[in-house]
Amino acid sequence: MEPPAPGQVRLVNADWLDAARALPPASIDLMYADPPFNTGRRRTASPRARVLGRDGTAAYDDAWPTMADYVSWLRERIAATLPALTPGANVLIHCDARCCHHLRLLLDELLGPERFVNHLIWSYGLGGSSPRAFARKHDDILFYCIDPGARYFRAPRVPATSARMRGLTKKSTDVLDIPSLNNMSRERTGYPTQKPLALLSLLVEACCPPGGSVLDPCCGSGTALVAAAASGRGAIGFDRSAEAIAAASARLAPGALLR
Repeated sequence: MEPPAPGQVRLVNADWLDAARALPPASIDLMYADPPFNTGRRRTASPRARVLGRDGTAAYDDAWPTMADYVSWLRERIAATLPALTPGANVLIHCDARCCHHLRLLLDELLGPERFVNHLIWSYGLGGSSPRAFARKHDDILFYCIDPGARYFRAPRVPATSARMRGLTKKSTDVLDIPSLNNMSRERTGYPTQKPLALLSLLVEACCPPGGSVLDPCCGSGTALVAAAASGRGAIGFDRSAEAIAAASARLAPGALLR
């Protein structure tokens, strides 16, 4: 399975583990994985998706018997993918507060703690609140590399917030303040847990060299793939869900709006 040329995308309707074994050695410059979070429930499209003209049937199971089972599932798949990563490659694993500490230890085990780069916080703001705890308004993204001396990184620029630097930009911190998609967003496909293109564009451009290759092994509606193609990177997306592959394919079809 050769990686696509810059700006091109290949979609594979298969489980991450099976598809990863077909990747050529040292062919991927960035692996961004947004796997199920083991929330213990089935994730489904919003009830309003069909009303808004979106896919209202997309769904996936997000439950393992124990956290150990979930970590074991991820360990096997990440380990199978590592031979396909270049020496300069980066690894981004998107997770949440319930499992990020388990996955940090897993990545330390598979890659080594010296290959840890950042623990990124995606602060998104939208969502409900609780009378019993602080409102949960962020996801975690664990950032590791293959070779610390060879890894690619281009610091993203974000709008400055101080009065002195009004109208200027500054280098991003490890807190990424990017709104999640609201129900009326034009980006919405109806696929559950879809991430905003602004977030994936920032990550892809920071962590994958121009003309490089991006792998999203749980591609869902394809946001990482859209970000890669729009910025001149090649991309490969795996997903075992036919609905996910259809959603990603529609966004990437010739003549479709890259959104």
